[in-house]
Amino acid sequence: MKNLVVLVSGSGSNLQAILDACEQGKINGRVSAVISNRPGVRGLIRAVQAGADAITIDHKLYASRAEFDAELSRRIDQYQPDFLVLAGFMRILTDEFVNRYVGKMVNIHPSLLPKYTGLQTHQRAIDAGDTFAGATVHYVTPELDGGPLIMQIQVAIAANDDALALSKRVLAAEHALYPQVIQWLCEGRLTLAEGIAHLDQKPLHLPVQMNNTSTC
Repeated sequence: MKNLVVLVSGSGSNLQAILDACEQGKINGRVSAVISNRPGVRGLIRAVQAGADAITIDHKLYASRAEFDAELSRRIDQYQPDFLVLAGFMRILTDEFVNRYVGKMVNIHPSLLPKYTGLQTHQRAIDAGDTFAGATVHYVTPELDGGPLIMQIQVAIAANDDALALSKRVLAAEHALYPQVIQWLCEGRLTLAEGIAHLDQKPLHLPVQMNNTSTC
């Protein structure tokens, strides 16, 4: 059973999907700690309810991004995690921090990368007239939302969609997507080599596509 540390900044709905999958045996892993850069968020409550350590490292108390990241690394390393999971963690991490965990750290982003890195992804997809939005799980590298792609799920954009309605459907799809990727990590099926994600030792030159009605 692999040891997971999850980083959050808010409500932690993807965290809950991961915790549930661990409890149900769908992920061969255990969340030992949840760390938030914001105090009092619901993600920390979810951690306590699941029996994981809930840790706050308030980024506002640190003079620089580097000082915050150094403390974050120190606390993470106390748990010696096999994998570091970003689940709505709204901080840009320093290159030094990222390089410390390359190959062990994944993130979920609410767009079909490489489209729409950064924020306001749903509105940007609607404004562009896209047929589909979605979410992507990727390895974290120093390039913002630019790490090797692992898996995606598409969500159809309806003619009357606004960003809020679309975001709710994408988030629901994320709850199936992220646990699947984390299980691949815990099984040893998913690795990073030469800057490319590999599944079952085969390079993923394009991300795996999850069917929106499937839980794989």
